[in-house]
Amino acid sequence: MRLALVLCLGVVTLCAQDWTPLFDGKSLSGWKETPFRRHGAVTVENGTIVLSPGGPMTGVNWTGQFPKNDYEVRFEAMRIKGNDFFASLTFPVRDSFMTWVTGGWGGDIVGLSSIDGWDASDNETRAYFNFETGRWYAFRMLVTAARIRAWIGDQQVIDVQIAGRELSLRPGEIELSAPFGFASYNTAGALRKIEYRLIASGPN
Repeated sequence: MRLALVLCLGVVTLCAQDWTPLFDGKSLSGWKETPFRRHGAVTVENGTIVLSPGGPMTGVNWTGQFPKNDYEVRFEAMRIKGNDFFASLTFPVRDSFMTWVTGGWGGDIVGLSSIDGWDASDNETRAYFNFETGRWYAFRMLVTAARIRAWIGDQQVIDVQIAGRELSLRPGEIELSAPFGFASYNTAGALRKIEYRLIASGPN
């Protein structure tokens, strides 16, 4: 496959392929509602996937194939109403799964759950970000077997070594979001421009 772009990040050279879209902007083709108990409605409105407030969670799962390592994913998301996470992404890494929490624990905590048994609120990926209701934000994440990096807009919010560490999901219903899915918590959120690409990473 034709290589489209070369990114150089620190000592790691990443050769990235073309982006593959996961949402057509018109339907839930390729997606299914996550079977959370007391989940809210999932609809497509004005070119976005809308997650209505659940009791507490609402979500969608990608039903197609998705890589376990060496990929980059990006999407845009907006909190429509509520004060908790509105587009948390559960994703594969190696033979495990993790969640990128976006605005949890009252609305402003971002980070990865879980590393060595510690949630995003308690491990070194914990950061604070002020999400304004009704505003779109661009999210991007790079996942390799050794490291995870993530950005919101131009601001890097995660840069963590994961080689040799225990990676897991927080026990509970979020496990239903695996292998790749988005979820909101007592909050309405919207998603658009979801896409990924494979990367070939060097030593890290």
